[in-house]
Amino acid sequence: MSVRELMSLKGRVALVTGGSRGLGLQIAEALAEMGANLALTARKADELDEAKAHLAASGVEVLTVVNDLARVDTVPAMVDAVMQKFGRIDILVNNAGNTWGAPAEDHPMEAWRKVIDLNLTGTFAVTQEVGRRSMIPNRYGRVVVIASIAGLKGNPPETLKTIAYNTSKGGLVNFTRALAGEWGAYGITVNAVCPGFFPSKMTKGVLAAHGDELLKRIPNRRFGNDEDLKGLCALLASDAARHITGQAIAVDGGVSSV
Repeated sequence: MSVRELMSLKGRVALVTGGSRGLGLQIAEALAEMGANLALTARKADELDEAKAHLAASGVEVLTVVNDLARVDTVPAMVDAVMQKFGRIDILVNNAGNTWGAPAEDHPMEAWRKVIDLNLTGTFAVTQEVGRRSMIPNRYGRVVVIASIAGLKGNPPETLKTIAYNTSKGGLVNFTRALAGEWGAYGITVNAVCPGFFPSKMTKGVLAAHGDELLKRIPNRRFGNDEDLKGLCALLASDAARHITGQAIAVDGGVSSV
């Protein structure tokens, strides 16, 4: 097969959680460009509508499903909707997530649960359902977990205090490794992408307060942009990456390497 054929996603079906805006929408754009039909899920119907209209120009089918992955009891119905539309799910991008900033000694327990319930438990619930319903029976799947460099290391104490977020993302990194080991026999790959700082709704406040200081820590001397995750995520979703699994790949301009 040619590289072009290996990278093609034509005919594949991709489910992107948190796909209505930010990094999730950027990843959805990349998968659509490579030919995948898309199912997007997020909490806000208006944002999903905007994303669908935007992606429709790519000439692929787009299904949107309003869903809150923090409520794991709603996951089966969400997956049902995707399966009824497309018949299968070949690619799952676990992107939905949230954060909370507070010193560890003052971190509210309710906020801890909110972060863990969505970032970690929600990711497990949707992956389990998609694997059981589609990927394992079809003996094919590409699972891409959007973790973070916060799951690979701690934070500069003078800038960030996000203990629940770091813990959840560290959990996702090892979730990736463990699941890759379990599901490899079914033809399923599982990999994590660990972004550094990308301008987004989630990072807006931190970058406004500490952007100059954080920038000095990045060897490339810039933050991520709208295109920096696309190539890697398209690769990991494709057959070109069929022998890559269980990996956590940082996309951070080198900050985690120094």
